[in-house]
Amino acid sequence: MFKDRIEAGKQLAERLTETLPQSAVVLALPRGGVPVAAEIARRHGLQLDLMLVRKVGLPAQRELAVAAIAGADGSELTVNEDVAAMAGLSQEEIRDLAEPERAELRRRRTVYLGDRKPVSLIGKTAILVDDGIATGATTRAAIAAARQAGAHQIILAVPVAPSEVLDRLRREVDKIVCLETPEPFHAVGAHFRDFPQVSDDEVTRTLAAFAPPA
Repeated sequence: MFKDRIEAGKQLAERLTETLPQSAVVLALPRGGVPVAAEIARRHGLQLDLMLVRKVGLPAQRELAVAAIAGADGSELTVNEDVAAMAGLSQEEIRDLAEPERAELRRRRTVYLGDRKPVSLIGKTAILVDDGIATGATTRAAIAAARQAGAHQIILAVPVAPSEVLDRLRREVDKIVCLETPEPFHAVGAHFRDFPQVSDDEVTRTLAAFAPPA
C-alpha cells in the first residue's frame, strides 16, 4: 500500500539506481502518471514530457478497454484482441469508437502543453511512467508510440501491476521496474491510501516546472 502517487514516484526513482543517460526522457501517461513521473525526473535530473494516451472503452462498459490510442494525434491504435472478440467488435467499429478519444487527446495536448513542442525521442532512452497498470492496453499503445517516435531504449516504470500483464509487456520493452505485483489484482487505486483524480491544472503546473528555458 502506497501513501500516494508522490511516495510511489520517490520509491520508483530510488529503484532506478542504474546510471541513466542524461539524454533520457521521462514520459508520463496523463493524468495519473504525472505526479509519479515528476519524482523520477526530479531525482535523476531528466526532462519530463507527456506520452499522450487514451483508453477506448466498450460502449456499454466504458472502463473496460477494447483498445487504446497514443501519440500526439492519436494515430497509434492498439487493440485488446480478447476484449474485441468477446464484444464482437470489428476493426472498423473499434476505429469509430476511438475517434471521440482522439478529440479528447488533442484537447489535452493543447491544455497541457500549449505550443510547446514534444521532446525528441530519436536515439534516446524513454522512461514510460504511469501510476499503475490494469489491462495493459494503454501501456502497449504508449510503448508502440515511443518506438514510432524513435526511442532507442524503453524502460517501463510503474508502482503496481498484475504479474501476468507484465509478463506480456516484457517482450515489448527493454526493462520493467515495478514495485508491487499483488495477487489477486483488483484495481490500481486499491493500492494507494490517497488516490484522488489528478486535475488538468495539476498536470499543467507540473509540466511548467520542468519546461525547458525559453
